[in-house]
Amino acid sequence: MLVGIMGGTFDPIHTGHLIAAERARVEAGLDEVWLMPANVPPHKSNAPKATTQQRWEMVCLAAEGNPFFRPIDIEISKGGVSYSIDTIELLRKQYPTTEFAYIIGADMVQYLPQWHRIDDIVRHIRFIGLARPGYELDMAHMSANIRERVTIVPMPLVEISSTAIREERRQERSVRYLVPEVVNGYMEVNRLYES
Repeated sequence: MLVGIMGGTFDPIHTGHLIAAERARVEAGLDEVWLMPANVPPHKSNAPKATTQQRWEMVCLAAEGNPFFRPIDIEISKGGVSYSIDTIELLRKQYPTTEFAYIIGADMVQYLPQWHRIDDIVRHIRFIGLARPGYELDMAHMSANIRERVTIVPMPLVEISSTAIREERRQERSVRYLVPEVVNGYMEVNRLYES
């Protein structure tokens, strides 16, 4: 089985995440996409605004409508900072017959050489880079062992961000259709991101 892993803070998960996950699934021939909220992302200086439990519950709600999406709490359960190599080692231990591919934006592909223990990572996992229209990706500076483990797939331009959604909520403006309806309802009930 070939599984795409889409990690992120998901603060909150939004329609853009789901479009990206589905595009990666279709274009790269994935059997499933596992949505994996980070416990403590190593590259983000600001702590998530929603609690870990709330972010997890929103991911679970967002995944409900797609039989190919599966929420996975491996990084939350592990606790601490979420480094990709640690997660990969846990996944390989728990699912030894599954092949994994990380789904990332094409803009993040160029930073792969700087990832913590990238040489170990590419020995065990592939990458699916989502390229937005007009984005020029130059992988010439990467070593061959990284380049050969990256598949680039087209991604429609979707200008939605968790930051913008939080700001809209703070200003008491509608985020309907920017997030799945069940996530919108969850944020309303729990008064998430209100000022």
